[in-house]
Amino acid sequence: MRSRWLFRVLAATIAAIGLFVPFLIGSPTAYDGEPVFVTYPVEHVDTLIGTGTGGEIVGEINNFPGASVPFGMVQYSPDTVNNYAGYDYDNPRSTGFSMTHASVGCPAFGDISMLPTTTPISSQPWNAWEEIAHDDTEAGVPGYYTVRFPGTGVVAELTATTRTGVGRFRYPHNDWPALFHVRSGASLAGNYAATLHIEDTTTITGSATSGGFCGRNNVYTVYFAMKFSQPFSMWGTWDGYAVSPGRDTADSRYSGGYVGFPPGSVIEVRTALSYVSVDGARANLAAEGDTSFDAIRTAASAEWNAALSRIAVASKDDGDLQTFYTSLYRSLLHPNTFNDADGRYPGFDGTVHRVADGRTQYANFSDWDTYRSLAPLQGLLFPERASDMAQSLVNAAEQSGAYPRWAIANSPTGMMTGDNVVPLIVNLYAYGAKDFDLKTALRYMVSAATQGGIGRDGYVERRGVEAYLELGYRPQTPGFRAGASVTLEWSIDDFAISRFAEALGDTATAAEFQRRSQYWQNLFNPTTGYISPRSTAGFFPEGPGFVEFGSGFGQDGYDEGNAEQYLWSVPHNVAGLVTALGGREAVIKRLDRFTKKLNVGPKEPYLWAGNEPSFGVPWLYNYVGQPWKTQQTVDRVRGLFGPTPDGAPGNDDLGALASWYVWAALGLYPSIPGTSILTVNTPIFDRAIIALPSGKSIRITAPGASGRNRLKYINALAIDGQPTDRTFLPGSIVHTGADLVFSLADKPNKDWGTAPSAAPPSFGVGSTAVTMNIAFPIVEIAPGATGTVTVDAQRMIEGVSDYTITGASSGAGITAEPIHGQFDRDGSATVPVAITAARSVPVGYYPMYLAITAGESAQTLIVLVVVADVLE
Repeated sequence: MRSRWLFRVLAATIAAIGLFVPFLIGSPTAYDGEPVFVTYPVEHVDTLIGTGTGGEIVGEINNFPGASVPFGMVQYSPDTVNNYAGYDYDNPRSTGFSMTHASVGCPAFGDISMLPTTTPISSQPWNAWEEIAHDDTEAGVPGYYTVRFPGTGVVAELTATTRTGVGRFRYPHNDWPALFHVRSGASLAGNYAATLHIEDTTTITGSATSGGFCGRNNVYTVYFAMKFSQPFSMWGTWDGYAVSPGRDTADSRYSGGYVGFPPGSVIEVRTALSYVSVDGARANLAAEGDTSFDAIRTAASAEWNAALSRIAVASKDDGDLQTFYTSLYRSLLHPNTFNDADGRYPGFDGTVHRVADGRTQYANFSDWDTYRSLAPLQGLLFPERASDMAQSLVNAAEQSGAYPRWAIANSPTGMMTGDNVVPLIVNLYAYGAKDFDLKTALRYMVSAATQGGIGRDGYVERRGVEAYLELGYRPQTPGFRAGASVTLEWSIDDFAISRFAEALGDTATAAEFQRRSQYWQNLFNPTTGYISPRSTAGFFPEGPGFVEFGSGFGQDGYDEGNAEQYLWSVPHNVAGLVTALGGREAVIKRLDRFTKKLNVGPKEPYLWAGNEPSFGVPWLYNYVGQPWKTQQTVDRVRGLFGPTPDGAPGNDDLGALASWYVWAALGLYPSIPGTSILTVNTPIFDRAIIALPSGKSIRITAPGASGRNRLKYINALAIDGQPTDRTFLPGSIVHTGADLVFSLADKPNKDWGTAPSAAPPSFGVGSTAVTMNIAFPIVEIAPGATGTVTVDAQRMIEGVSDYTITGASSGAGITAEPIHGQFDRDGSATVPVAITAARSVPVGYYPMYLAITAGESAQTLIVLVVVADVLE
């Protein structure tokens, strides 16, 4: 998509001025014919990759191609008409360039839009757009983007610092004036308010107030200060209703303005942002905007090169290199710097705070999306930044009373289910972030998990936690329709709290939340073999109709997904899930069926690779003795990514999908939230080095992993020279580093990694031994007669072979025959239970409580006994 010579020149320049030192000290031993390490990874990033539309299921991928620096406040990028994240490669209609972006699936950001044009001012300039050229003149690389407007002949170039976007715009030499639109009232989600003030002939300031993400109540205000490299000779403003030539102010939710220059002008526009004030934006502009466009571009590229070089890889396939480093690039765009250069930022209490010296306050955490893959990657590669990310969330909790779920700017949106800010923080910690207020972090986790986490303006971190604590699951109610997915997520969240508390020496809290992490078992329905929503009274959805996986955006009971997709969301106790599903062979068959299709969306019972609950599924074969199928399945899903605009299987969600690919390409995956345990698959690189703090590294060697005839299967693995049959790495490796040597083959090795001891660990302490269901809990009998109900039961832990079922009724004369039996080989039991009503029992309704006991666990369900006269 672009010429390479610019990158070679840039790389040589960077090397000459000493801005980059590759992490290649102590490389793994070379072998004949191996590819060389990438030394300038910016050459392998194309920011147009993943900016298109991936088809009916994938839809808009929602990445943006514009200029930013790692974790910057500014994402200076083009926008196309009617696209969520601002840009779609397949859309030629552009409204210009705005200063803020996020790769999300609802309209968000797109604040402070600007359009260079030669088209005369119309009666509605707030609706103006120009065609952009999606051709070889459009290019995006780390820290730089350029595009041509063929209708007007304008060429735009963008670059950025942390808080400033710098644009260079070349107008054609003709008779048309060089016009520049600035729209403060054009945020992608709309505006509650917007201002614009033309202060003098080189300066424009203003603000945009936006929010309402996915229909939620979040609101933020961003301020800007814009400086032009030469004076403009004409100007005007608009308010969304009329244009006012010569007027220098606008105060309307649709505010905007324009300025003009002589034909053929080349102008540079520097725009700084602040979430504090216009004065803060001016100060940020002064702090970061005093060098030339080309110098800023070179510095941005060097900063990206250093960041991307935290992982050095060697491959024979340039396409894989492009896909990998572009994915790594997207993994380092969010969360975003939120404080001004002087440390000030608006807190979650609505007041201005100042971050401690040397620290950064970050914003924009899509925690449901990013706790699985992105947080571990950022904690591993950038522990100092990750510590500030964790502290940013602790600061938010202290300011508002609770952790913000799915936070945008300085307010929670409450999007998605679960309390996933918890495993996000704990994953940052587990993979390297240690420098934040750990005790306060744990205190707010426990507070939300026990009391709800009450924030400001009606926000509750764990809404419904009272019922969860009473019942052991989040019940499905008419006003709440995602009980199964919430219970699964809260089980993961509680496991993360347990691991965090254990690491901090709080053993009592660790034990309590380890027990709570098994609450997913309370929703396992042995009748259907699914983890199902459940009513307050304890009833599962009735009958086989439950397995109709629904329409729209998921099945009732599940957020963005269905019962088959959410079934696998027990990453901390996969062994327990395997037992519940009937053992290894049953799970293998079910996984084989589930992975026949890879990216079906929420309406079918197959893998949805582009959505987060399915991220860890390909590695589940490592738990059931068929790791070669993990290697096959990961490779199939990796094939959904590629170095094209449509080369991603879903919405990137602030780096969630991109970070998944980074791990998968390296042959590793952070499979258990709250721990630093990595499970393995076949890498696609012959060599890789992951740089860790203090000069340590994880060094991966996999001869034959890349190229046209690459080897796809693991034949053997050695850690620091010691052969291992295990399909996972010890958690300590992310801190100490290690040499990993993969021996690969072109056919599956069905002996390696198959033993039960080779599976990654599961954390099953606190599990119940048995679960039961009565699909039709009503029995009608005549006085003196006997009826039956069928109890479905499932063993939930290994080592339990028998069970006892007893009954107790509030009505005298109604009895159930005690039953003692043994589970079938797969751990299931289907038991008819006889219930008898004595002749003396009056006609009426009587509750019968049936209890099943197995091992040290018991569960009770209610049956309604209807005693009625039966006519001959």
